[in-house]
Amino acid sequence: MRGCTIFSGSSHPKLVDAVCERLGQKSANASLKKFSNGETSVEIQTSVRDQEVFIVQSGSSEINDNVMELLIMISACRSGSARKITAVMPYYPYSRQSKKKTHRGAITARMIANQLKVAGVDHVITIDLHASQMQGFFKCPVDNLRAEPLLAKWIRMNIPDSCEAVVVSKNPGGTKRVTSLADALQLSFGIVTTERRRPHGPSNLYNSTVFEPMGMDGTNEHEHLDGEASVAEASTSERGGKGQEHTNHSNHQVNGQSHGRQPGRIRTATTWPASLVKRLANGTDAPSSPLANSRRADSTDREDEATSPTLGLNRVPTAPGISQARHDDDGYEESGEDDNDESARDVITGRLIHGHIVDDDVPSPGMSAMSASLYGNNFRQRSNSDEEPPDMMLQSFMSTTSSRMQPPRAGLGGTGDATASDEEEEEALQNPEIESTVTLVGNVRDKPVLIVDDMIDKAGSWIAAAETVVKRGGATKVYCMATHGLFGGNSLRELDECDEIEAIVVTDAFPIPEEKRHGVKKLVVLDVSGLLAEAVRRNHHGESITQLYQHFE
Repeated sequence: MRGCTIFSGSSHPKLVDAVCERLGQKSANASLKKFSNGETSVEIQTSVRDQEVFIVQSGSSEINDNVMELLIMISACRSGSARKITAVMPYYPYSRQSKKKTHRGAITARMIANQLKVAGVDHVITIDLHASQMQGFFKCPVDNLRAEPLLAKWIRMNIPDSCEAVVVSKNPGGTKRVTSLADALQLSFGIVTTERRRPHGPSNLYNSTVFEPMGMDGTNEHEHLDGEASVAEASTSERGGKGQEHTNHSNHQVNGQSHGRQPGRIRTATTWPASLVKRLANGTDAPSSPLANSRRADSTDREDEATSPTLGLNRVPTAPGISQARHDDDGYEESGEDDNDESARDVITGRLIHGHIVDDDVPSPGMSAMSASLYGNNFRQRSNSDEEPPDMMLQSFMSTTSSRMQPPRAGLGGTGDATASDEEEEEALQNPEIESTVTLVGNVRDKPVLIVDDMIDKAGSWIAAAETVVKRGGATKVYCMATHGLFGGNSLRELDECDEIEAIVVTDAFPIPEEKRHGVKKLVVLDVSGLLAEAVRRNHHGESITQLYQHFE
């Protein structure tokens, strides 16, 4: 290709050589070295004046050095009067930090995009961004290629009975990616979700919280509340002065004597609010409300319902077009002929301890992380002692499962996509003191399962999902598939030793060191050099890249 120059970074030289071989040319010369203090030095040894430059630099285990090297190479080519500079980044660095998870967190993926623009990049080519919305971070055109056609072709050619397979997402965040592959292959799909179990510690006084009632204006000042109660009591006494006996929680008359609330007494949680006192009085000065003349359904006897049908509260359908369940004379729902439990059989739950599926009779760990935060040391002291738990009536004010007692689980802005990250999920699975509940949605019995995500870093969630679909769902084989094989730590060997996993399929967009590949038999690496070479050729000649997103046989 005339007028085109391709440079290779130090992150993935084998992939660059394969791309250049498909394009019929060699990579240009550039000197990449480091000073003794760790600074990166780049010297472009080929003329790039009025040339279209492609710099291929993917992420690797030395991600920070790769980013700085790419920025310096872009700046050097810009200083050399290059006509157009395109950064080819098969794996976009810091792509997992694309949203703000804490109030003092950083959106690092956007910062990298800004640095590329400042360095002088004109175009970016990448493969399977962690979140497709990240394209909005860039101030230049972005071609987000997909490895889905490569994975789909491998599935058709190497998996027996692939037409019966089920594509499964190991977390709710990857549902869109899974449904896209399932639609392309015309397969069914499922979802595996994992969450920490609620603590089931012994009942004690530390679980109780008493809240004072608020006034009509939303305040909880004692003086304001006492004033409202006094007004309500005075109106009730005035209406009850004709000899009628009126009984309520704050003022009642017995044998003609009034036993009212003492002035200056502080209201507690057992005192009825003033609005409730007015509503119970049901007098002429009571506020007009649709519920002013109503009472609780369980406190209304049949005679009152017969004489005054307006006293009862009846449930009526409020949404048109939605059929209501039919009930018999005893109040139970009537079962129809079309009722079945097909949907219930497609939802399977299991227990995870230390990242592995266990039977239901296995004892739970001594304490979960959530219970430790709620109960503290008092939980340990009371659970190890013979002291009987206090009366359950003492805890009737508020349960520990209330949102007031639980730490916030949603992310910033109330969205669920900024909750626990992959690292936090892996830590929870590897902690032997934390028990998790795993849920499988979808029918995978006697079928091969394809667990798909954009990257494989830690092995915990993949092994947990594989054991769930096999031991609980009854699947025959499990294939773990992703675009980027990061394989942090010893995760690749852990996946290879898992009996439920048949194969680990990734692409070479992220370089896998030879020392990690040694002795691994289940790893399958797909070549993406053809996809990148065609993207480079089409961009250089100004052709459309739509065909690169289409599936081929």
